[in-house]
Parts: sequence; C-alpha cells; structure tokens
Amino acid sequence: MFEILLLLVTGLVAGLLNAVAGGGTFLTFPALVWVGVPPVSANATATLAALPGYLSSAWAFRGDMRAEGSLGLRAIVVVSALGSVLGALLLIVTPGETFTGIVPWLLLVATILFAAGPRLLRLARGAGLGQAGPAVSAAAILAVSVYGGYFNGGLGIMLLATFGLLGFVNLHGMNGLKSALSAVLSVVSTAAFVTAGLIAWEQAVVMSAACALGGFIGARQSRRIVRTDLLRTFVTAVGLVMTVLFFAL
Repeated sequence: MFEILLLLVTGLVAGLLNAVAGGGTFLTFPALVWVGVPPVSANATATLAALPGYLSSAWAFRGDMRAEGSLGLRAIVVVSALGSVLGALLLIVTPGETFTGIVPWLLLVATILFAAGPRLLRLARGAGLGQAGPAVSAAAILAVSVYGGYFNGGLGIMLLATFGLLGFVNLHGMNGLKSALSAVLSVVSTAAFVTAGLIAWEQAVVMSAACALGGFIGARQSRRIVRTDLLRTFVTAVGLVMTVLFFAL
C-alpha cells in the first residue's frame, strides 16, 4: 500500500511540475527504482507514465500553440519523432549495468540544465539565435529528441531552450508545444520500449493516472502561478539530492 501511495503522489506532483516548470522525472524515476524496478525499465516506465500528463497539459494549452520561427509545427513533430526513435533504440541496446553507471551523470547534467534554464533562454534570445535557419533548427530539435528518447530527465527545459533557438516568444505557446512534443517523444519511445518488454505495467498504470491528473491541473493553474522560480528551486534541489543518492549507490 505504501508503494502504491508513493507512486500516486510522485506521479501527481510530477504531472504538475511537467506542466508548469518541468522536472517531473526527477521524482518518478527514483520512485520507480525505489520500489524495485530495474533502472533501464524504470526509465522506460517513467517515460510511459509521463505520457498522459503531457497529453492533458497539451490539451489545456491547445489554444496557445502557434507556429513560430523557421520550422512549421509538422516539421518539428516529424523531426522529434525521428529523434525519439533513435534515442529509444539507443536505450534498448544499452546494457543494464552500463545504464546504471550513466544515470547519475544524466541526472547531474539534467539538473544543471534545468537550473540554468531561464538563463539559457535569455542567452539564446540575446544572441539572436532566433534567426536560425531550418537546417540548424531541425538539427537542434533532433539532438534534443534523441536525448529525450534515451532519458526523459530535464527534457522540458531543453525543449524550451530549443524553442528559443527557433524563435518562439509566446511562453504559454512554448509550454503547450513542449507538452505536445514530449507526448510525441513518449509515444514513439514507449512503442519501442513495449516491444522490448521494458515496461513495468503495474507501476506504470498507477503512476500514469496520477500524472494525467497532475498535468491537467498544472496546465490550468500555470497562469496563476507567479513564483515559478520557487518551483524551479524545489525541482533543482530534488534533482541534486537524487544525483547524490545515485552516485552513492
């Protein structure tokens, strides 16, 4: 019962965080490992569990999403799907012991990127990177999508920074597109993970339901949240703690 409650609470909070600031994987991935799911399977299951939250969040932001920059929405989706396939295949062929050794470093990098997210966006805009052409934009989306297909942690802020590169300026639209692309990445990656038998279904069902509820609530309430910096600080602290714990294991 305690494990079910843990999965429900972490799933709900992760859905809220993914909709508002990102970083939900910092909670769901360690929770799955804690209840006994092997790291590679936990990463795959966390990706699946986040999917309903991404979909509900994208639905709540559906009126804000607009095409901006040098790539159309269809091209962005296609490139994202391709990258997620490559990332998922890379995870599938990664041995469990190797992935266990990589996880602390992935968490560390994701935490640093998440903490530096607002500054990265300001630098991207200040440097005039919004003028990037279609080829550079597609390459950036592809790189982030490969990362997202391999490891979901920190994906949200990486997508937001990339949207800054593409020339997006509407924050609500960026949040909506972030959720929509994260959903695309999760669908494609999950299909590969299901085929490879990596999903822990009992845990995934419980966590997915909670993520869906959290994602919808988070998206609906995001416009009322003034101090998103406090959320970012909380998520960064969680990421640092989890990084230290995984290095210590």
